[in-house]
Amino acid sequence: MFHKEGYKIILITLVIVIGSVLMIDRFIDIAWLRILLMIGMLALLVLILQFFRNPKRLTTLDDHNVVSPVDGKVVVIEEVFEKEVFNDKRIQVSVFMSPINVHVTRYPIGGNVTYSKYHPGKFLVAWHPKSSEENERTTVVVENDNFGKVLYRQVAGALAKRIVNYAKVDDNAVQGSDSGFIKFGSRVDLFLPLDADIKVELNQKVKGGETVIATK
Repeated sequence: MFHKEGYKIILITLVIVIGSVLMIDRFIDIAWLRILLMIGMLALLVLILQFFRNPKRLTTLDDHNVVSPVDGKVVVIEEVFEKEVFNDKRIQVSVFMSPINVHVTRYPIGGNVTYSKYHPGKFLVAWHPKSSEENERTTVVVENDNFGKVLYRQVAGALAKRIVNYAKVDDNAVQGSDSGFIKFGSRVDLFLPLDADIKVELNQKVKGGETVIATK
């Protein structure tokens, strides 16, 4: 199953790969070179298909839990001052996605979307300390009665040139459902209340929609 954001790119890549293979087969006479080029084109197709895959996730709906919004590795767990929305201290948990990770963004909690904003910006590497504030990004806040307000921020990386955000103010967010997509390498930051009980550790690999990041 592939994400709808990849349909166009997958189709274009498929046409290019088929055309290239036919041209290689017709015009390249050196056997080893012909095979090598064909393998290269097929590898490109496999990489594109892998990047836009959208595996079905079984989210256990629970308003007391925050689930990971994306697949990747936990690279930050720290207390910070969040100044865009809350203007107070929060626990930041950041998940870095490599180009081979699933890049679907999912709602970390269910509830009402109270804030959604796009910010143009730079394309620093996603693990740069200032990327959360200076890179192209979107900020979304979801609120429910049990956990309160949770902010998640999609952050573009050096290779990510397009962030897709489906969340709109007053939307009813369903925990674990698609809320966006980031194309080609990036990170997502979560900002949680200080009394949240963090359930993950640094360098832990997490799955979007399934791994519990925190409880309350």
